[in-house]
Amino acid sequence: MLFNSYVFLFLFFPVVFCLYRLLIRWNSFQYAKAFLVAASLFFYGYFKPSYVIILLLSLVVNYLLCCKMWRSDNQILRRTLLSVGCILNVGILGYFKYTGFLLENISALFNVPFSGFSVLLPLGISFYTFQQLSFLIDVYRGENRNMSLINYMLFVTFFPQLIAGPIVLPGEMIPQFDDLEKRRMIWSNMNAGLFLFACGLAKKCVLADTLAIIADTGFNSGTPLSTAEGWIVSLAYTFQLYFDFSGYCDMALGIGKMFNIDFPLNFNSPYKSADFQTFWRNWHMTLGRFMMNYLYIPLGGNKCGMVRTLLNLLLVFIISGIWHGAGWLFLLWGGLHGLCILINRIWSKHILKKHPSWELPRIPAIMLTFFLVNLFWIFFRATTLKRACEIICSMFDFSNISGVTKPFIHAIEDHGFDKDIIFAVSASAVLMAFFLPNSFEMHLKLQKRPYLRMLLSTLFAVTGFLCVGRVSPFLYFNF
Repeated sequence: MLFNSYVFLFLFFPVVFCLYRLLIRWNSFQYAKAFLVAASLFFYGYFKPSYVIILLLSLVVNYLLCCKMWRSDNQILRRTLLSVGCILNVGILGYFKYTGFLLENISALFNVPFSGFSVLLPLGISFYTFQQLSFLIDVYRGENRNMSLINYMLFVTFFPQLIAGPIVLPGEMIPQFDDLEKRRMIWSNMNAGLFLFACGLAKKCVLADTLAIIADTGFNSGTPLSTAEGWIVSLAYTFQLYFDFSGYCDMALGIGKMFNIDFPLNFNSPYKSADFQTFWRNWHMTLGRFMMNYLYIPLGGNKCGMVRTLLNLLLVFIISGIWHGAGWLFLLWGGLHGLCILINRIWSKHILKKHPSWELPRIPAIMLTFFLVNLFWIFFRATTLKRACEIICSMFDFSNISGVTKPFIHAIEDHGFDKDIIFAVSASAVLMAFFLPNSFEMHLKLQKRPYLRMLLSTLFAVTGFLCVGRVSPFLYFNF
């Protein structure tokens, strides 16, 4: 079930929210939590019922391993249980996500056919696997003791964040489920939640889905692109992904707020970043936090000398790349970001200390960072290395600079959009990404002006509703 669908907007969410509030009003908070778990499983199973079986098996196995660790003080047994849990979680994720990729490469390398074999990737498996891994590791460290099964299941399955994050930690979520203050109806949270949800809906339905038409036209076409078309297509995808993921994060934050649950911020104007380190602090922030806490620091972090630190950083970004998708292009994308992080670190930690006057002014630094980010997204979006290279070559083919061709314009207009509308949407996307406060910043600024916030919520919601008919999945559902 998609947030940007009629069934969610006008049936699932209103019914679930009202029944949840009624159960709390009847002083049945345990039943209210159990109801949220059941509703979240229905929400997940709406995509494909068999997904629920995989999720439930994962929940039961991980919870039983945690129970064993809670009851034992034997460090060898606890370490063994943790190892079993990590192997099972990573193994299941690896099977569903990377088996097809592995077999394709074996087939190409040894000319061995694997026809007819495919593994369907369950939605959200990367996200709920990481959350359960964080829970297991924290239990091994002595945290999250003796948690009820209902709280554990709600932590993993709560529907606003189940499919595409944010990747939440037990310590920041589970105490909220039992907080007496959060059981009452808080109208300021409702106001804030509606505002954030409406912002996200408008971003997804109006901006991201419109820009997708340009990006798909260019990336899916087998024909060469002109210089202008190469830039237009790459930038369209760069902003499509920005507003698609930003929209999802806003909607998840908003739904959580309406249930009086505060999710961590997951997206914070990353295209305003002046370097790659800042970019990754602001793009998919909870994934970066997970990688930092559960991979980079256990590898030694920055405590083992400069060379080891750089290798650790590169490994983290390569793993982050392959986490996003099973393919060499994702690995290349992650490696390119990792190399830029290494250069950024060497530049800031060593070169600038000796030559502080060499530091780039903020605006040129933002432009350089965005230029590279935009270039790297081409590898992220393209289905083949050949197509990625064709688009990049078209962007820098200055020997034959040409504008937008009529076939390209006609291909866009075939989707029912006039080129003037596309231009207006594209200009709005640039303005919002670079020059305006993001939706969370707007929410904070409007806290003392609830009526204005409600008015803007209505405007954004109506705008989003008008475009809901063009239902499309969020891009991060693929990861």
